[in-house]
Amino acid sequence: MAEHDDKPRGRLRRIWDAIWRPSTVASVGFLTIAGFMGGIIFWGGFNWTLEMTNTEEFCVSCHTMETNLGEYRQTIHYNNHSGVRAICSDCHVPHEWQYKMKAKIMAVKDVYHEVMGTISTPEKYEERRLEMASAVWRKMKASDSRECRNCHAFEYMDFTIQEARAAASHQKAIDENMTCIDCHQGIAHDLAPGYLEEYRHVTEELAMERGAPFGAAAAAEAEVEAEKIRSYMADKAR
Repeated sequence: MAEHDDKPRGRLRRIWDAIWRPSTVASVGFLTIAGFMGGIIFWGGFNWTLEMTNTEEFCVSCHTMETNLGEYRQTIHYNNHSGVRAICSDCHVPHEWQYKMKAKIMAVKDVYHEVMGTISTPEKYEERRLEMASAVWRKMKASDSRECRNCHAFEYMDFTIQEARAAASHQKAIDENMTCIDCHQGIAHDLAPGYLEEYRHVTEELAMERGAPFGAAAAAEAEVEAEKIRSYMADKAR
């Protein structure tokens, strides 16, 4: 019985040895260089594909993104006095490798919803607008608006050349440890009715998860400050 059991093991051992035994046709050096070059080609192709999926053309290639595209083109991130444009991936795809890969994996669900037609009509889109916005707010609030800070950082702002209201609001954000998304929920897309209540709900949930209840007074103050910033941005856009 033991001899019978040893036969499969011996066969597997021979296969393993054959895989790792140096080739009698090609030198070890050749195999090493070929493997190295193959790795470079694979990595280059993988990285090229990854970056291709970050382009604006790719992001809006699905017809369900036409609503997003139209709204985005009306914002300061698309046209502005500096000529610096932020595209979809600048706001929705992290720069750091580990977070970027997680975002790409999670994006598979977007392909599913595109195929299923979840937001294939303007009516369906509006029904899901608040839900979709809430998911983005939650991610950005949890990451301390990481993608915003790739371009915007308090330490690089010159408050002396900002308008008084903007400078005061940014200073308040620093003093009270607020994050970008606390005031700029609708910076690139239209806001759904009830968005303030939904954002407060997101903030409260995250605070409870961290073990720091978000008081009603603090929530109300944050809402007032958010409305001030939105009014300021609307005035600037006119």
